[in-house]
Amino acid sequence: FTEEKLGQAEKTELDAHLENLLGKAECTKLWTEKIMKQTEVLLQPNPNARIEEFVYEKLDRKAPSRLNNPELLGQYMIDAGNEFGPGTAYGNALIKCGETQKRIGTADRELIQTSAINFLTPLRNFIEGDYKTITKERKLLQNKRLDLDAAKTRLKKAKVAEARAASEQEVRITQSEFDRQAEITRLLLEGISSTHAHHLRCLNDFVEAQMTYYAQCYQYMLDLQKQLGSFPSTFLSNNNQSSSAPVPNVSAPSVLASASASLPSVSNSVVTSGFSELKSLSGSRKARVLYDYDAANSSELSLLADEVITVYSIPGMDSDWLMGERGNQKGKVPITYLELLN
Repeated sequence: FTEEKLGQAEKTELDAHLENLLGKAECTKLWTEKIMKQTEVLLQPNPNARIEEFVYEKLDRKAPSRLNNPELLGQYMIDAGNEFGPGTAYGNALIKCGETQKRIGTADRELIQTSAINFLTPLRNFIEGDYKTITKERKLLQNKRLDLDAAKTRLKKAKVAEARAASEQEVRITQSEFDRQAEITRLLLEGISSTHAHHLRCLNDFVEAQMTYYAQCYQYMLDLQKQLGSFPSTFLSNNNQSSSAPVPNVSAPSVLASASASLPSVSNSVVTSGFSELKSLSGSRKARVLYDYDAANSSELSLLADEVITVYSIPGMDSDWLMGERGNQKGKVPITYLELLN
């Protein structure tokens, strides 16, 4: 071993295929560790909580249950809403927001639990199981190679016929042991391809868990937006803004449909060619009401979903509003609540 390190002895080289498999295994181990650690950071951003969970896991004890950040925020909002009074607009809104935050916290727990079982655990099993076995067999292969090189060196130095015969026998034995260990290591390393296939299935499970989580959160926020939309717009508008167009209450037919739906399509309905033409030309058009709308003051017109009204533009009016008429009733209406009819 010392002679080899000093460059005085030849080194038995591994075949190119085995070297390629070793490189693939090292690369897989390196990136699996990085992905696993960053996924843990994503699921649990608090490093102290991660350390605590790690300690409890090593002690084979269950970590104490505690509220996560959305649940804690939701509880604060509910407590504040009850303190301010559930009958007040702000107190009622706080309670509704708090309940939604707690539901998001529950969904977050489910994401962490599902991801830990279906994604992190298989990756950790590879690092702590399969790769450790590969490392052990690789070390044995290294020892067998050193034994073989040492036997070859002694054969070169043998002068007497009897010593040469013994050295040749030793080389044959060490060569056989080296070839056998190389085959064992090769078989283990070829299993990396099946490991990649398994991790691909785990990755799909992780993506599905994330999709479910974000779809749930999106649906919860849609429901919350619809509930908050029932309040007068004067409570919803920012104190620093003079006026703003209300946001339509969009409900998704299902969680999965809402997850795959294109969000910009909601806002794109605001600026359509029909509205642009109506703004640029004088005259009136018929429009169908998409959502219920309660007028905030006497200058606005209350709307009921699916009714048809007459709308037209007035010079100098805010671009997000139109004038609407229903019989003898007249008032401003938000264009986000309307669909122009041909």
